[in-house]
Amino acid sequence: MIFSRKRAAGRHARDERGTEAPDGVEATEAEPARGPYDVSEAPPGVQRLDLGSLQIPAVPDVEVRVQADQQGVIQQVVLVHGKSALQLGVFAAPRSEGIWDEVREEIRQSLFNDGAAAQEAVGEHGTELHARVRTEDGLTDLRFVGVDGPRWMVRAVYQGAAATDPAAAGPLAQCLDGLVVDRGIEAKPVREPLPLRLPREAGEQAGSAGEQAAEVDPAPAAGTR
Repeated sequence: MIFSRKRAAGRHARDERGTEAPDGVEATEAEPARGPYDVSEAPPGVQRLDLGSLQIPAVPDVEVRVQADQQGVIQQVVLVHGKSALQLGVFAAPRSEGIWDEVREEIRQSLFNDGAAAQEAVGEHGTELHARVRTEDGLTDLRFVGVDGPRWMVRAVYQGAAATDPAAAGPLAQCLDGLVVDRGIEAKPVREPLPLRLPREAGEQAGSAGEQAAEVDPAPAAGTR
């Protein structure tokens, strides 16, 4: 299933996130300068593809490829631009603290156990994990990025040129910066993947197309907050 983004979306500033104001001092920013955003603080007027817990901003020339079962439940979301790709996942987290530091260490240990070295580096969203793994197609570079939000965590994995050169991420980084998370109010176990579903129209098209990939140009109002 492929969603091709043909229309431009509003571009918000890619400055550093606003910091929390000290006690007794009024905050100067009403919302973070860079996403991923919680649905409660997402900038309005942006065209987005609504996949349930994730809303992906429409960025020119970025394809959103998803794997979903026959019930429309999404198993995997990958954004593709040129020779780079970005795999997205979103997970439940506790209210009191973020989980990316802990998850990152577990990824590093898992890679080490598989014979792949991984190094930490500082990126636009904080500490990242860079690794080179062996696949059926040969050695592949990966760049793991994590963002902690209110009761959720986004895990993003860059592949291709964007894995070794953040400047090559371009439109994919724009998608990550504009991502919106709708956590919902239900209690969920920590680290449980938040539910992702195809838009109704896409699900109907996928059902009629069987195993064939479908290409959908999302309606302008889809997912707009």
